[in-house]
Amino acid sequence: KSPRAQRRKMIRRNVRERKEYIYRRSLVEKDRTEYELKRKLKKAVEEGKPLPTEIQKSAIDLHRKAAFDDAETEVPRSLLDDEFARAGVTDPKIFITTSCSPSSKLRVFVKELKLIFPNAQRLNRGNHSPNELVASGRANGVTDLIVVHEYRGTPVGLIVSHLPYGPTAYFGIYNCILRHEVPDKKTISLVYPHLVFDGFSTTLGTRVQTILKHLFPVPKEESKRVISFSNKEDFISFRHHVYEQTGTDVALKEIGPRFELRLYQIKLGTMEQQDADVEWVLRPYMNSSKRRKYL
Repeated sequence: KSPRAQRRKMIRRNVRERKEYIYRRSLVEKDRTEYELKRKLKKAVEEGKPLPTEIQKSAIDLHRKAAFDDAETEVPRSLLDDEFARAGVTDPKIFITTSCSPSSKLRVFVKELKLIFPNAQRLNRGNHSPNELVASGRANGVTDLIVVHEYRGTPVGLIVSHLPYGPTAYFGIYNCILRHEVPDKKTISLVYPHLVFDGFSTTLGTRVQTILKHLFPVPKEESKRVISFSNKEDFISFRHHVYEQTGTDVALKEIGPRFELRLYQIKLGTMEQQDADVEWVLRPYMNSSKRRKYL
């Protein structure tokens, strides 16, 4: 077949698979609504209270359906089951690129990111559009696409887009320190790292943790490389260490880089889809509540 015919076939397949994914997502929302109604019915019966008004008409039908629920079907399937279905089965494959016309500092930062993520490949952005980047990733079996943005030579933004259908997380980068600025650094080991997540206690925090942890493959137990994501007041501190154990003593050595991330948006589609549903976004008025923490 000609390249044009193959490209048309690939586009039709992507459109068909995308429609199937949207349909499965609609079923998840329907199952979640029904699960909440069953939960209210069960609670009212156990406590001997009157049924809530929203389930009085459908109480008999809900009770009949709940009788067939077991441990596997009682809780509805999460959308994560489809998004990260292959996680842990196959190692992630990542493309890392920059915004157009990157500065020398941004290119150095992307080179260091390539060493952080195993099985990552660095791409020269050139004049490629987001549509072309995502299409290239899907054609090459890429699981995640990472795009780094800058402002006057300083990295300020990080986009993590999970392929083929999403989600896409948008982070701001703060206090970025490159490897050559870290004192007494060691050479970066290429073994798969252990991951440490701290402070991700909410539903949104668990969602962010899931997106980040699936960028890394499963490590071996003897690996001495550790990558930590520590959340404090919705700022995620990234640190990269190796450790040496002598008897019962453990010594950590930072190898860089280091930076802070702040989540400001999650979309349910890939990065090129402007009309994708927004799962969560940081609004300006949210900053007025000093005690409210979202992660």
